[in-house]
Amino acid sequence: MSISINSLSVEFSAKSLFDNISYIINRKDKIALVGKNGAGKSTMLKIIAGIQKPTSGSVSVPRDTTIGYLPQHMTINDTSTVIEEVRSAFSHIDEMHSRLDAINNELATRTDYESQEYQALIETMTNLTDRVSMEESENCEAEMEKTLLGLGFLRSDFNRPTSEFSGGWRMRIELAKLLLTRPDVLLLDEPTNHLDIESIQWLENFLITKANAVVLVSHDRAFIDNVTNRTIEISLGKIYDYSVNYSKYVVLRQERLEQQMRAYQNQQKMIQETEDFIERFRYKATKSVQVQSRIKQLAKIDRIEVDEVDTSHLNLKFPPAPRSGDYPVIADNVGKAYGDHQVFDHATFTIKRGEKVAFVGKNGEGKSTLVKCIMGELPFTGNLKIGHNVKIGYFAQNQAQLLDEDITVFDTIDRVAVGDIRTKIRDILGAFMFGGEASDKKVKVLSGGEKTRLAMIRLLLEPVNLLILDEPTNHLDMKTKDILKQAIKDFNGTVIVVSHDREFLDGLVEKVYEFGGGEVKECLGGIYEFLEKKKLASLAELERTVRPDASTKNQPTQQQKSTTAPTETSAPQQSAGKLSYAQQREHDKLVRKARKKVEEAEAEVGRLEQEVADIEKEISAGNPPADIYERHAATTKQLENAMSLWELASMELDSISNP
Repeated sequence: MSISINSLSVEFSAKSLFDNISYIINRKDKIALVGKNGAGKSTMLKIIAGIQKPTSGSVSVPRDTTIGYLPQHMTINDTSTVIEEVRSAFSHIDEMHSRLDAINNELATRTDYESQEYQALIETMTNLTDRVSMEESENCEAEMEKTLLGLGFLRSDFNRPTSEFSGGWRMRIELAKLLLTRPDVLLLDEPTNHLDIESIQWLENFLITKANAVVLVSHDRAFIDNVTNRTIEISLGKIYDYSVNYSKYVVLRQERLEQQMRAYQNQQKMIQETEDFIERFRYKATKSVQVQSRIKQLAKIDRIEVDEVDTSHLNLKFPPAPRSGDYPVIADNVGKAYGDHQVFDHATFTIKRGEKVAFVGKNGEGKSTLVKCIMGELPFTGNLKIGHNVKIGYFAQNQAQLLDEDITVFDTIDRVAVGDIRTKIRDILGAFMFGGEASDKKVKVLSGGEKTRLAMIRLLLEPVNLLILDEPTNHLDMKTKDILKQAIKDFNGTVIVVSHDREFLDGLVEKVYEFGGGEVKECLGGIYEFLEKKKLASLAELERTVRPDASTKNQPTQQQKSTTAPTETSAPQQSAGKLSYAQQREHDKLVRKARKKVEEAEAEVGRLEQEVADIEKEISAGNPPADIYERHAATTKQLENAMSLWELASMELDSISNP
């Protein structure tokens, strides 16, 4: 299986976005598609998915190759529950049966057993059999459950209508459907924008271990470094293809440009010397032979061209911070509840002037909620004091979506600017790469990253000394993220960053506040120091155990749920912290039952591992029966399903044993 992109060109309003681009997506490729905002990354994915047509060129997709595409924005059916919507991912099984029947009929009539075409048919049949075996098995329900749990949903969410969820959680529903279909090629456009750190870690593992080919657009450097093995850069209409992950690509790209420049300079020096010789001795008869030789030599030179480098540059610098009091934020036993649902309680901490801190944790544990309490937008319990002369600059993760799309970039800033700053609007827009004609663009034609940059300009309209940034890196390209990170480092005020981007937080913050289980815990040190101290391999470990489902009365209302991610509260504990004799007996009974399920699942895994080994031994012995590959594919899939059931049983045992 390979998808071929052939001589692809795309033009918008006489401007070339792609210019005669060609490359191949191979089976098992994990490709990071990189480039600045507006370079055409999302357009490339749409063309491969068949949603958009190029100006010229083509995309060749082999027959029976399936493509799954996750766009940045989408609409989801509002008439079904979460589990019903995810179950629709398996509606294509009948189509796969028809394709299997057609392949079997073709194999029955062919005799070219050694040809590549015959082997390709066998491979396609194996893959289809593999999928049908998994999707028709009883364990597809377990796969759905594991995928939804991995993406941050709780079992109590499964039967809730999709209409109760915010856009970010609806995106997770669509991502779950896409992953469950196991397409040959996954096209993912910014899949991490609506995920918390724990879910990002789960998705990383899924893409590494279970996905086939992946083409990924993401500005989360740690994520793409962990997932990808190939990087394709789109720059000024061309592509540069590297068979390495992003971090190695950055080094190789710089080396390539430096080598290319040295070779170009050496060649230019040689050309200049040759032209000088020709000019000096052109009219001397005694040198005519040498002159003609040099002229021929010059004509044969294959001229080195230096790649055009994208020199557009974002110049971001926050205004100097007016001096505030020594303690911009003091929280004392702060709590926030929605009805019976307590988001967090007893939050006690002090943020000193000039500190840069991070709020991290699972979505729905109250990070953005506490920010809104600090902003004075929500009522709360306890004492929350904002220090003397504190002026807050706030960037919310949904601000880019709140822009008026029918006005221009210039008008967007002109309408909110006041006083002398209005005379500097053009300069500010130029610093954010909206100079010249770009300032006259309508907001609706901007890319996601350009809209985020435009929304961020508002922070520069007046000096502040407490920056609160809620997911500021969503939709920003790598270069812009690096510039924003440096600008925050250089800012002499106080900063609170809510982010799931590990690489962005690394080296930026000196203190981490962990949100989870209704608590806010202070952890000194940077993001990776925080992980090391907690002895975690990743932030996914923050909530490894599955918390017990809350009762219906403890769930937020529909209106509250639209702005708050799914959360659950633990069952009330005994005041003495111990279980009664009857409760202890019931608990022990549940533990024994859960442990038995784990043991049975382990036994089934062992049995299937032995069966797969026996089949592989039969294949290696030579002259295997005709159905051997189908048996191998089916048994392998049964083994994967058994492993899934074992994982779920182990999680259940862990949650019961450690309530």
